[in-house]
Amino acid sequence: MSAAVLSRSRPAARSEPAAGKPRRGRGRVLVARLDDAGDVLLAGPAVRAVREGAREVVMLAGPHGKAAAELLPGVDRVIEWRAPWIDHDPPAVDIDRVSELVQRVRGVDEALILTSFHQSALPLALVLRLAGVRRIAAISNDYPGSLLDVRHVVDESQDVPEAERMLARRRAAGFELPAGDDGRLAVRRPLPDMSRDIGQALSAGAVAGKGAYVVVHPGTTAPARSWPAERHRQTVRELADDGHQVVVTGKERELTAFVAHKVAVDLGGRTTFAQLAAVIEGASVLVAGNTGPAHLAAAVGTPVVSLFAPVVPAARWAPYGVPVVLLGDQQAPCRASRARLCPVPGHPCLSEVTSEQVVKAVRELAQ
Repeated sequence: MSAAVLSRSRPAARSEPAAGKPRRGRGRVLVARLDDAGDVLLAGPAVRAVREGAREVVMLAGPHGKAAAELLPGVDRVIEWRAPWIDHDPPAVDIDRVSELVQRVRGVDEALILTSFHQSALPLALVLRLAGVRRIAAISNDYPGSLLDVRHVVDESQDVPEAERMLARRRAAGFELPAGDDGRLAVRRPLPDMSRDIGQALSAGAVAGKGAYVVVHPGTTAPARSWPAERHRQTVRELADDGHQVVVTGKERELTAFVAHKVAVDLGGRTTFAQLAAVIEGASVLVAGNTGPAHLAAAVGTPVVSLFAPVVPAARWAPYGVPVVLLGDQQAPCRASRARLCPVPGHPCLSEVTSEQVVKAVRELAQ
């Protein structure tokens, strides 16, 4: 079973030529990232670069990414819209829904469309053109015609970390990070104070300072990325036996209750996204799959034990800019399939990961 310790940080700027220097007060700029919370968090460095050159930044996000968009530094306003070509549960294409978005984005001067390598920016570019947006930038290896003003072409066979891929796009559009910005993930401050809530729940009335506990987040948005609930529960028990206090988080209350099982603090269904960020920030380590809270941990500087199914490349989507222990067979048959349901009987890429491996990885990262 493969396990790797990663320390991920942004390298020197890539060599794509910028399309002119940004001007402060350049106007109202829309940044679009229409998928999940983790994807929106990975867009954060690009958003900060746009904010440096724009008078106002409007973030266009889907329903699964809105809370993350509201937590990004540099975002002035968030528009929520479910995209039929991106959302996991896509609505029908409807002229009234499209017309609604056209009306809501009127007054935008420029747009930067952020997509993953398997998504197209062109449907949204068409809608933005109908709304009168004068300058639109995006990655498009397909011919965009008059839909894009800044077309960024990349070699998609190269697995570049998603945060860096989006940073390259903002650079091609002529936006630069502020001086002193290291390009890592970040969240808006201050976060809610969760120290009293956590401290009262921990054993012996412990103070919930940084590193007082380990967070285990068992849920994922895609079953193919899930580690078995029974294995999570066993890990919580073994972490407690190893001397760690454990907090279990997630939206699925039945799942978190099962995993916590009177051994850990169960916060299932009891935190907003901002509160979850504060809880994770106080942890020594987060244990999670390839899901939004793993990127939230990167944004607050908490190391991650990543139970990573290779249905998407870890080189692109592993937690960015923090120490990571990557567990899971990255060469399993499901590799690069982008499957949401495991295509291989027995889910071997993750089911073969043991609780002992996770406890060992937590011990390494918590030192």
